[in-house]
Amino acid sequence: MSTITPDTRFAILDAPSNLGLRPPAPDAVPGCYKAPWALRDAGLRERIGAEDAGAVVPPRYVATWQPGDGVRNGPAIAAYARKLADRVAAIRESGAFPIVLGGDCSILLGPALALRERGRYGLAYLDAHADFRNLGNSPYVSSAGGESLALVTGRGDDYLTDIGGLRPYVADEDVIVLGVRDEEDLRDVKESGLAYVPAADLGPGTLDVARKVLVRDDLDGFWIHVDADVLDSAILPAVDSPTPGGPDSDGLAGLLRGLLSLPGAAGLELTIFDPDLDQDGSQAALLVDVLATALATDQ
Repeated sequence: MSTITPDTRFAILDAPSNLGLRPPAPDAVPGCYKAPWALRDAGLRERIGAEDAGAVVPPRYVATWQPGDGVRNGPAIAAYARKLADRVAAIRESGAFPIVLGGDCSILLGPALALRERGRYGLAYLDAHADFRNLGNSPYVSSAGGESLALVTGRGDDYLTDIGGLRPYVADEDVIVLGVRDEEDLRDVKESGLAYVPAADLGPGTLDVARKVLVRDDLDGFWIHVDADVLDSAILPAVDSPTPGGPDSDGLAGLLRGLLSLPGAAGLELTIFDPDLDQDGSQAALLVDVLATALATDQ
């Protein structure tokens, strides 16, 4: 399995989909679709020396939903996953390392599908929430952003979880959830049997725990999902569900750097950052610092 070296080519791909979130207020749409532009404006591409891989334009966001309707914008999310998967696959086939800028967490279906079509891959899921809502632990499903880990592990409607007959895109035993701290989500992930390290336990031994899950002979590599809300909300509140008790920026950069140093890192995505809640751009700059530090190949 490959590792990141000074010769690694990074390619930034925008995935500005907000299809997987509820409206933040009446007559408003989730602002996370603006995140790729904010991060580019803050100098991300230049800081990491990345190629510009363009953008995958999402379908129209539809806000109307009620319990019993199934996944909000579900068919549009499935169609978008297929398009995004093809673009991620093309980047990897070119020899570059994809860095996908969301968008909400439902964009994970695209990279997960792309990798599943080419083998068996693991998933490092860095998030304050488990995003594991499914009909096994909830009376109904709603927004895919809160269900993305459940969906990629095969829990949900076939049109989302079994594209190409490939359910699950990621097997339960190939997932590790890092940084989760919402009490309900901690309960759900514990009951699921997935490997996890809660935010309170993140520390020097975390990488060894992750290595046991992600670096194995029966895996072809692993994807890294980073929800910006994994950071402590005192540091980065510009997300849809800010949650206290997470790592600071140095802690997150160090954890990411460790994961990226493991054999088999196949790509990375960043989700949920909402520029509408970052009027002076300082939080975009912080995220750029975190990614640039984590991806630096000269340290």
